[in-house]
Amino acid sequence: MMVETEQDAGELSPLDREAHAWVRRLTSGEATATDATALRQWCGRSAAHAAAFSAASQFWQALGPVGESLAADERAALARPRFARPGIMGRRAFISGALAASAAGVLIARPPLGLWPSYSELQADFRTGAGERRQISVTDGLSIDMNARTSISIAADAIELIAGEASFAMPDDSSKRFSVVAGTGRTSAVNAHFDVRHTGAMIRVTCLANEVQVEHPDRTVMLGPRQQVNYRPDAIEDVVTIDPAVASAWQRGLMIFNMTPLAEVIDELNRYRSGRIVLMNASLAQSPVNGQFKIDRPDDALAQIELGFGVRRRTLPGGLILLS
Repeated sequence: MMVETEQDAGELSPLDREAHAWVRRLTSGEATATDATALRQWCGRSAAHAAAFSAASQFWQALGPVGESLAADERAALARPRFARPGIMGRRAFISGALAASAAGVLIARPPLGLWPSYSELQADFRTGAGERRQISVTDGLSIDMNARTSISIAADAIELIAGEASFAMPDDSSKRFSVVAGTGRTSAVNAHFDVRHTGAMIRVTCLANEVQVEHPDRTVMLGPRQQVNYRPDAIEDVVTIDPAVASAWQRGLMIFNMTPLAEVIDELNRYRSGRIVLMNASLAQSPVNGQFKIDRPDDALAQIELGFGVRRRTLPGGLILLS
C-alpha cells in the first residue's frame, strides 16, 4: 500500500516523511484494519522503517505532562484485570502478543494519546470513526446504535464494547437474556434499553427502560429506568439518578453539558473530530461547563471553551490541539 507523503516537510528524510504520513493516516479517523496490517508490514521492512515510525509517534509523548499522563494510562491498562469473555478474547490476545514483539508494534497496539484506534479496535466486527454513527441489528431483534469512535465485537455468548459508546435495545416481548462486556464488567438484560460508554479505564452504564444487571468483581448492582452507574477496573461506584434526555442526547445529534467538568467535555469533543484536543492546564480540568452543541459542529464548542476559559490554542500536526 502506498501512502501519500508531504511535499514540504523541512529537513525530514523521505523515510521520515513516509512515517509522518502514516501517523496522519491513522489520525484521520478513516483508518482500517487493512491500514494497520499494511503499516506493520511497512515497519517490518527494516529496522530503519520501524525506528522512523516510532520517532514520528513518540513525538507526542515528548509533550511534558501529557506524556506522563499517557504513561500512567498505559500502566493502568496493562495492570487491570479483564472480565472473562469466552470466544471473544482469543483472536485479539494473539494479535496483541504478535504486535508486542516490536516497539513499532506496541505503538500500533497502544497509540500515544489515543491519537488513532488501537489494533484491537481496528479488528472489531463493527467500528465507527470520528463523527460517525451507525445502527446495526443483531439476532433475536437486538438493535445497537453506535456512537462515534466505537468498536464492537460479537460472539455467541456476549457483545464486547471494546471502546466508545453504544445504545442497546431489545423488543418488549423478548425473553432471551443478552450481555454486554466492557472492561471488567458485564451488563445483562432481557428486554431493556440501556447505554454503555467505555472511555479509557472508566465504564458508564445507563438504564433507559426496564431493568439491567451490572456484574463487577467488586459487587453486582441492579439498575432501573433513569439510573446510572460508573465502574473502573477495581471498583464500582454508587448508583445515581440521571436525566435520560441528557444521557441519550447523542442519539439526537446533540451534546448537552450541565455543570460538566471541562476534562469530560474535551473527551466528548474528541469523539466527534479527527486528531485530539489535550488540556494542558490541569487546574481547569474540573471547571464546570454548561451548554448545548451540535455533534457535527464540535469546533463551535471548542471556540466557546477558548473564550469562556481564556485558554490559548496551539495546533500541531496530526490534528493535535493543545489548550493552555
